[in-house]
Amino acid sequence: MGGCFSKPKPGTPMPAVELKIEVVLPEKDRKEELSASGKGSPRAYQGNGTARHFHAEERLPAPHPYPGAQDFMEAAVCHVKDLENGQMREVELGWGKVLLVKDNGEFHALGHKCPHYGAPLVKGVLSRGRVRCPWHGACFNISTGDLEDFPGLDSLHKFQVKIEKEKVYVRASKQALQLQRRTKVMATCISPSAGHSGSTNVLIVGAGAAGLVCAETLRQEGFSDRIVLCTLDRHLPYDRPKLSKSLDTQPEQLALRPKEFFRAHGIEVLTEAQVVTVDVRNKKAVFKDGFKLEYSKLLLAPGSSPKTLSCKGKEVENVFTIRTPEDANRVVRLARGRNAVVVGAGFLGMEVAAYLTEKAHSVSVVELEETPFRRLLGERVGRALMKMFENNRVKFYMQTEVLELRAQEGKLKEVVLKSSKVVRADVCVVGIGAVPATGFLRQSGIGLDSRGFIPVNKMMQTNVPGVFAAGDAVTFPLAWRNNRKVNIPHWQMAHAQGRVAAQNMLAQEAEISTVPYLWTAMFGKSLRYAGYGEGFDDVVIQGDLHELKFVAFYTKGDEVISVASMNYDPIVSKVAEVLASGRSIRKREVETGDMSWLTGKGS
Repeated sequence: MGGCFSKPKPGTPMPAVELKIEVVLPEKDRKEELSASGKGSPRAYQGNGTARHFHAEERLPAPHPYPGAQDFMEAAVCHVKDLENGQMREVELGWGKVLLVKDNGEFHALGHKCPHYGAPLVKGVLSRGRVRCPWHGACFNISTGDLEDFPGLDSLHKFQVKIEKEKVYVRASKQALQLQRRTKVMATCISPSAGHSGSTNVLIVGAGAAGLVCAETLRQEGFSDRIVLCTLDRHLPYDRPKLSKSLDTQPEQLALRPKEFFRAHGIEVLTEAQVVTVDVRNKKAVFKDGFKLEYSKLLLAPGSSPKTLSCKGKEVENVFTIRTPEDANRVVRLARGRNAVVVGAGFLGMEVAAYLTEKAHSVSVVELEETPFRRLLGERVGRALMKMFENNRVKFYMQTEVLELRAQEGKLKEVVLKSSKVVRADVCVVGIGAVPATGFLRQSGIGLDSRGFIPVNKMMQTNVPGVFAAGDAVTFPLAWRNNRKVNIPHWQMAHAQGRVAAQNMLAQEAEISTVPYLWTAMFGKSLRYAGYGEGFDDVVIQGDLHELKFVAFYTKGDEVISVASMNYDPIVSKVAEVLASGRSIRKREVETGDMSWLTGKGS
């Protein structure tokens, strides 16, 4: 077992967690995560008294590691009448930029880029005392800069504002201007593992977005007991959605936090650690190698397992489901200059196909439906996206399935379809959906539904007291769809559920209320989606589908239940904000083409 904290053999004491509460220096060689455009986005730091924690890529400025007067700058950025209420503006301050917001007659100054992927927040949506990112829907409180809805892990810096002689002045530290994120203050673990290696206060099974956010939220809320995070993966928590969008990204570029972060905050990570049974009566998890760990509170966030092909030849080499960075990297190597076949035209399959067009000799997509994304986006939008792929040399084989995988010397050579077509293939990627990875819970007494999902309530509680669940493996009541029990296996929702689970471990009585938000990127174009559209009976499209500049409203009866757009920001974030406020959007409101009521203010 490897990773940040390796699990000892049964019977041997666990090493003490190394805790550092002074300056924690970064791993100097760790590369910055890619932004959506492929460029690096800067990282921010937070100082809190004498305890300072820095992310990778941050450097302490010499010779003043702690901000003094010379490390701050202050300047007039505009006249008080330059902004109307409800308006945002990006303003220059020294060598940096600040987001200036006027809300209810008051000015606020914040970091100007979303810490998630670096989106310009001035193009986002200001509503109910928060600004929502135009790209992926993260929300930040304008009074504090705190992250209030996801995705992402970090908050914004909040800068001082004063009004003198009708001018608005902003004061900010130079480092904060340079580094566009702030990690919330976290408690220090005061009960390291030495001496009680067989027990932990909180055990988190699964180190995806739900597991990591749960651990971080506990520390942010002042929890100082032991936290153990275990994962089947060999890596520390990483940005899994990027795997299919940028297949040759290296594991260290995908990491959500550097190793030092986990040490500094006393979050123990057990990698390549598989829980095989959970004994809820004795509050004990049993690992594959026999190691047993007692817990007081348990979060189950095991995620899902990809479905595989069941056809003849399924065991041939060079057929992949993309679960790890190693899978993704290997697919790119095998596809370079050769023939790639993708089975499944959902998010994963289409992202992989788009990425491989510039690498492979040929890219073919096999799909059972008539059009890609048909269940989520409908026929018309699916066809428009399909045309974009065809214009980029992707060949589609629709309304058919794989009958056989043929090999030459054990390695894939051809994919035979039920339509009797034979497609040349040197590498095949299978993206035909996933099933919840909950087999280990079948005899535990923790409730599972007929499909293997873990049902939870609004507080992310299972049927067993002290056991919570979050992420791709759960069904939960969706507040704004009349508490309908749904499964939403997306990155943003996993973050939100992880936080709610942590808050309720601490008896804060939080409820899940976030509006689902997801996105995909193909050929440099982003599609954004908010809401829950299952069961839609009509689609109202505004804009130009042919030019891929459109917004599609999905309706059921008279109500808009979801929205998708391309090149129409910040419309999806605006709709998400309207739905989050509890207001319904009627079909007739979007049929007129007049969307002035939805446009965000920004300049």
